[in-house]
Amino acid sequence: MSIDEIVTGYHEAMLHKSADELADLYAVDALHEFPFGGLPPFKGREEVRAGYHAMWDPAPFRAEEVRLEALRRTQDPEVVVVEQTTFVKVGDQSITVPGLLVLRIRDGQIIHTRDYMDTSAITQVRHATGLPA
Repeated sequence: MSIDEIVTGYHEAMLHKSADELADLYAVDALHEFPFGGLPPFKGREEVRAGYHAMWDPAPFRAEEVRLEALRRTQDPEVVVVEQTTFVKVGDQSITVPGLLVLRIRDGQIIHTRDYMDTSAITQVRHATGLPA
């Protein structure tokens, strides 16, 4: 899978709220970190799957659009930086969530993700859903 296909697949998984689609992009021994999210890292594909099922399945929100703002390749051919904006709908409320992903991709699979989300926007989403912030 190419870098572009992985980024597209990542965004489609977000739109579908599909932890399985997302996890399938990861290597078996991958690492997914949330440097600003206050969440523990997911170690391995199955923790990515379980962690996103736990976050997405019960949450009454949906991503209406995930806009790719920029895809930057770095000097390291395995590393790309994805700037994105996610437009989330919670009931009748729309919330914009800016984010940045630093992906390390090897052999067509994600081996490491640093997932930087706008924590104030995530707090707004959690508040709108009635979940604890």
